[in-house]
Amino acid sequence: RILTAFTLAVCLSSPGKAQQQCTNGFDLDRASGQCIDIDECRTIPEACRGDMVCVNQNGGYLCVPRTNPVYRSPYLNPYSNIYPPPPAPGPVPNYPTVTRPLICRFGFQLDENNQCADVDECASDSHQCNPTQICINTEGGYTCSCTEGYWLLEGQCLDIDECRYGYCQQLCANVPGSYSCTCNPGFTLNDDGRSCQDVNECTSENPCTQTCVNTYGSFLCRCEPGYELEADGVNCSDMDECSFSEFLCQHECVNGPGSYYCICPSGYNLLDDSRSCQDINECENRNFTCTAQQTCFNIPGEYKCLDPVRCEEPYLQINENRCMCPAENPGCRDQPFTILYRVMDMVSGRSVPSDIFQMQATTRYPGAYYIFQIKSGNEGREFYMRQTGPISATLVMTRPVKGPRTVELDLEMITVNTVINFRGSSVIRLRIFVSQYSF
Repeated sequence: RILTAFTLAVCLSSPGKAQQQCTNGFDLDRASGQCIDIDECRTIPEACRGDMVCVNQNGGYLCVPRTNPVYRSPYLNPYSNIYPPPPAPGPVPNYPTVTRPLICRFGFQLDENNQCADVDECASDSHQCNPTQICINTEGGYTCSCTEGYWLLEGQCLDIDECRYGYCQQLCANVPGSYSCTCNPGFTLNDDGRSCQDVNECTSENPCTQTCVNTYGSFLCRCEPGYELEADGVNCSDMDECSFSEFLCQHECVNGPGSYYCICPSGYNLLDDSRSCQDINECENRNFTCTAQQTCFNIPGEYKCLDPVRCEEPYLQINENRCMCPAENPGCRDQPFTILYRVMDMVSGRSVPSDIFQMQATTRYPGAYYIFQIKSGNEGREFYMRQTGPISATLVMTRPVKGPRTVELDLEMITVNTVINFRGSSVIRLRIFVSQYSF
C-alpha cells in the first residue's frame, strides 16, 4: 500500500507574546483562541492526483489509492516513528478530538452495519450498458458484455457467424445468436450436435432387392449371378444369358431365373460340360425298331432301318451290297459292269469345300486309264469329282447341304483300254443321310 504523508503540525505558544501561534496544518480560532485543524482535502485543489484519494488528518492529510481499504482510523500518524513531530517549546496543549465520517471508495456504499458494501449497478439500473448488452456486476463496478453467440464491437453486440469458423462438420445454418448443424444424406448428427456419422443403410433398412454394400455416406446395390441391376440402382432383374450369345449351348439355350441351361434334341445326350450334345448310337444300344431282315444304320440324332440290297434285272447279286451285270448278257452291253451300294451320314450345314468320299480302282490293267464322274443325283450341283491320281478320285461337296435330307449319287468310274479297244464302267451308288442338326 502507498500512503503519502504530509507534516503534522501542533499549536505552539511563544512565551512573552500575547498572541498564540499555530503550526502548519492548524489555524487559530479567534473566538476560542484554539488551534483548529485545516481540512486540506477541501482547501487544496487536487491535493492528491492520479488514482489517489485524499483523507484529512489532524494537522495534515493522507493520499491513499482508491483500491486500498478505506482509511477509517482516527488521528494516528503511522509514520510517527519515522517522522516524529518537532518538540514543543512549551507545555503541550489539549487538542480537541475531531471525529471524521467514514468514506467508502468508488463503487461501494455504507450499509446498515456502517460497513462498505458493493453497489450492484446492474440491479439498481445505474449502469450505462447498451440495450443490446447485458450488465454483469463486479466488485466495485460492473461490466458490459454480450450473450452467447454475440461479440462486442464498438459498443454493439454483433452476431457471431459460427458457420464461418467451421463449427459444423458438414452443413451449417447460422441464426441470430446461435447456429444449427445438419448432415448430408447418408449421415446422421452425433450427440455433440456438430459432427456427422455415416449411416449404414444396409443394416438399418436394406433398400436393395438383393445384396446391399454400405459406402461412406451412401450404399450400393449388387445382384446375384444371373441377375442385372436395373436403371433405378436398387432392383435386380433376371439376365437373359441366352440372348447374349448363340454359342452358350450347342443346341438350345433355355433361360431361367438367375441362370440358364442347355437342352439337346431327341437322339442326343448332354455332356458333362452342360452345353455340348453327343449323339446316341441307337444301333449299338439296340434301341431301335428295325426288323431282323433290316440293318440298323446310326446317323446323328436318329437311325435308319436299311432294307437288304436287291439287284434288279439283268444284274445278279454278288454279295450283300454288290450287283454285277454279266458281259455275255446282251442287256448288259450299255450298263455299268458292277453297282456297289454304299451308305454314309453327314451333319447339316457342313463347311465347304469338303472332301466326303474317296473312290479308287481296285486293279490296274496295262494300257488302261480311268475317268471319274458323277453320273446322276447332282441336280443341285452341290458336288463334283476331283481326280486325285491315275486310279483315284475324291467326291467334294461345294455347297452346304441342309438336313434332314437324303442324297443319292451314282459315282461312275469309266475304264478305257486302247490296247484291246475296251471301254467299260463301274458305279458306286452312294446314299448320304444328312442329319437335321450340325452336330
